[in-house]
Formats: sequence, C-alpha cells, structure tokens
Amino acid sequence: MTAEHPRAVPPLSLYIHLPWCVKKCPYCDFNSHRAGDNAPFARYVDALLADIESERERANQRTIESVFIGGGTPSLFAASDIATILDAVADKLGLASDAEITMEANPGTVERGDPVGYLRAGVNRLSLGAQSFSATSLRALGRIHGPEEIIAAYSAAHDAGFENINIDLMFGLPGQNLAMANYDIEQAVALSPTHISYYQLTLEPNTVFYSRPPAGLPDDDLCWSIQEMGLRLLSAAGYQQYEISAFAAEGYRCRHNLNYWQFGDYLAIGAGSHGKFTDLDGNIFRYQKSAHPLSYLEQAESGNIEAPPQAITPADVGFEFMLNALRLPQGFSERTFSERTAQPMTRVEPALRRALDDKLMSVDQIGHWRPTGLGLRFLNDLQGRFLPARPPQ
Repeated sequence: MTAEHPRAVPPLSLYIHLPWCVKKCPYCDFNSHRAGDNAPFARYVDALLADIESERERANQRTIESVFIGGGTPSLFAASDIATILDAVADKLGLASDAEITMEANPGTVERGDPVGYLRAGVNRLSLGAQSFSATSLRALGRIHGPEEIIAAYSAAHDAGFENINIDLMFGLPGQNLAMANYDIEQAVALSPTHISYYQLTLEPNTVFYSRPPAGLPDDDLCWSIQEMGLRLLSAAGYQQYEISAFAAEGYRCRHNLNYWQFGDYLAIGAGSHGKFTDLDGNIFRYQKSAHPLSYLEQAESGNIEAPPQAITPADVGFEFMLNALRLPQGFSERTFSERTAQPMTRVEPALRRALDDKLMSVDQIGHWRPTGLGLRFLNDLQGRFLPARPPQ
C-alpha cells in the first residue's frame, strides 16, 4: 500500500426529488405517488424553496457542481416551476458556471413536458425513461407510453436544443430473449443519445412485481448473455462503459452519478430525498427528508423540515466507499479512498488482498485498484467482502 494522503473536501452535488407520476409502475420502488387531479404542485415548489434555504449550512459555502432532478416524473412540473427551483438553488447555494443539471422525463405526451422551457430554465441534460422499444415489453412493465412516443420525445428534446440526452433501457424483461434485447439496443443507438443507462429489471421489496412476479422472466444465464451482448453492442457503437450500468459517448459521462460512485457529497431536497455531507473535521453524515409528500409539506410550511444527520461510523465508511467505487470498471486510487473517507487504507487492505488473490480485483504499481471482469460479474459478492465485522449478539 502507498502512503496515506490528507483528506480533501469532496465535490458537492444536489439531488431534488419531485415525487408524482401519472401512474405507479409495478416494478418501481422509488418514493413516487400517483398525481391524480389535485396534486399540490404549487405548495410543493414553495416547500422546496424553504428546503433549499435549510441546506445552506450543510453546503458550507461550497459550490454545487451538479444537480439531478429525479422522481417520480419531474416533467409533470411546468418549466416555470423548474426555473423557480433552479434560480433559488443558484441564489441560495451557488451553482458552478459549468454545472451539469439533469432532469428526468418520461416519453408520454403529457409526461415529456416542455423541453424548450426546461432548457431555458437551466436544465442542460435530459434523461428519458424509455425502458424498452418493444410495445409488448412496455405493456408488461406497466408503462403508459409506446415506442413511437420514445422517438417523438427524443426528437422534441433534440430539436429544443438539448445536446446531452440519456436513454434508460432495461433488460431481463418478461418474455425477453436475445433478439428482443438486441432490438432495444439497436433502436436506442439509432437515436444517437450521448448516454445510455442499461440495467437489469430487479424485483424490489414493496413493489407489485415483488409480491406478484410477472411470468416469463429470463433466468440468470439468459440475463448474463443479454448483458454481455449489450456491452458488446454498445461498445461497438462508440459507448464506453464507465459504471456497471452506464455507457457514455466520449465526454458525456454523468458527472452527478460519478460523484455518488466516487463518494462525493450531495445535498438533498424534496420528499424522501437522501443526502451525504462531510464536516470540517472529516466526519461523514447521512440524512433523509420525510418520505410522504404531505408530511414533507407540513414540515416545510411549519418551518421545521426534519432531517437529523446520522454519523457514519469509521467501521462503516470503508464499506460504503467500496459499495459505490466498485461499480466503476476504472476503480479507484488509494489517494481517493484516503481523501474521501479520512480513513487509512489499512482498514480495507485485508479484504482487498483477498479479492486480489481470488482474481476479483487487480492493482497497479501506483496503488490504483480495479474490479476485474470476474469481480464485476459477481459484484454483490465482491462488495460484501468489505462489510465490517459485527460483534455477536
């Protein structure tokens, strides 16, 4: 191991959560709620403005390097609402002049919103939740858009002036085979987005699919074959895999998500949003806002947005760093570990050495560690090796 390095202040990002959708998808475990006819959008924007003010102390005069507006379906909000929110972020917290500002949008006619207005509001990266270009697969996923609406939404965003567009694709879908997965990638690549997120459908607790799994889910071997094929096709099309499920054209990696995976800091506003920050002494904390939108609104309107910070213990910091950094094929440097965790490399050295012996990790002469292809295939096992030992109960 190389010598330890002093801790540097981590970069700071901001996550904004807008929790409403037209319909709750049966696989979704995010904090999202059906909007209906009377969703309190105006009240919610006011609550976000109060929340932004409450985050000033945690920001500690650091500039926001990236913003991600997620949901829910943020594109249900008017462009004027997004402008109001981003103006407050710039005024109260401070935005870097080259800040990456991403907003999620769904391809349906209503859900894709107003791309021209969003661009004028300051959004400079759009993420479209396509999921599949197969009408059959979209129906199986409970999506309310069709393949033609994906193309229309992408075209509208491109014509509006968006130069940085991500497309979300899922694989391992009910009834999906290699040919269907190949078609999805071909259709996505044909649009020439700057970024493609390609991830496997998982049955998460507290979802409809978890309690009632859909028929025809591909088995593990087929999913692995689909994933390997997807990596080859995306690479051949000029997309570089820089995270286990993220593929980017040259110069278009998602800076916001990279900050998560590299254990940077991020503030959180909105119902159920999660944040992480490092204080001046190097202590690391996590916090979460009240999850239910109405509870969150009531707290904001009473001037008391509850989000008590919870310190991450030194024993857990190494695991949390590895949980994120091991998703990156390029891995991490020992210097980054020490700077971001304020912990010595000796805390994770035994697990790293065992992973090296098992050919799950590699390391070069300057202390840069990478998961191998085998390590990425068995990522959960690799991450689990860094769990801190717990005393017997």
